[in-house]
Amino acid sequence: MVELIPSQDAVMQILKRTGAFREGHFIYPNGKHSPHYFQMPLAFRYYDTARVLAVALSRKFRLEKDISSQLPKVSVISPSSGGIPVAFGVRDALNAEQIYWAEQEKGERMFRQYVNQGEVNPSIIVDDIIRSGNAIEETVALVKTLGARMIGCGAIVRFDTAPEEIEDVPIKSLITFDVQMYDGEKECRECKEGVPPEQVRF
Repeated sequence: MVELIPSQDAVMQILKRTGAFREGHFIYPNGKHSPHYFQMPLAFRYYDTARVLAVALSRKFRLEKDISSQLPKVSVISPSSGGIPVAFGVRDALNAEQIYWAEQEKGERMFRQYVNQGEVNPSIIVDDIIRSGNAIEETVALVKTLGARMIGCGAIVRFDTAPEEIEDVPIKSLITFDVQMYDGEKECRECKEGVPPEQVRF
């Protein structure tokens, strides 16, 4: 029997198989150490896995009456470049009318398209991974300035340190990940065990 929404274990297997999830000893740009590293674009370079992940996430949204009742007049929005493949996949699966994406420019979250007041539909904001929720919150504020509201938000992976909801809207995810981060060498288990580190990007 085909799972309409794959289990967390099944999704993690996809991420491991595509190289989107790695285990080892990694140092992030903020200096924190971790035994795991997500590089989500690697999962979306393959059409089959990209579609499985995007469709699964879209099904979680479709279960929400506030979303399903407004389709197709819904906007799917990515708060960053990393979430663009997810946004396109979710938009296709939901047959939503619009897609937008934003980026941070000079410290401010901005749409990459020219958008006029009143043009944005009720919005679903999706990303590949939610670490803190800040990008989603900034995009919600951006959507509000254009006279729209967020009706859903989510990602393929949500760190357990991120909020479970934003402005009373639950964050949907395929994986809630038990994140392990260490402030430096003294706290890092891998440093103590002598595992060679690798510098990585967010």
